[in-house]
Amino acid sequence: MPRTNSKPPVDAEAAGTTATGMAELKFEAALAELEQIVQNMEGGRLPLEESLAAYRRGSELLRHCQQQLSTAERQIQILENGTLRDFEPDGSETK
Repeated sequence: MPRTNSKPPVDAEAAGTTATGMAELKFEAALAELEQIVQNMEGGRLPLEESLAAYRRGSELLRHCQQQLSTAERQIQILENGTLRDFEPDGSETK
């Protein structure tokens, strides 16, 4: 018996972002969308074609998030004069 799909298809256009719009997508929004894709795929509710589209979209979102984190790390290094230091919540620094 085929499963019914209660979720709409995962599609970059339907999600309101295209490949060209990925650069404007904020980290938090990309991460939330990625988490939703993972939940849908883990639930086994997606047909094969939608699973493949979701996998492609998830890969794009993962690369986007990794790039944004890498950019943030470089900015921190610049702010710390090229030295990335461990964060200590009490205000002290570890070198």
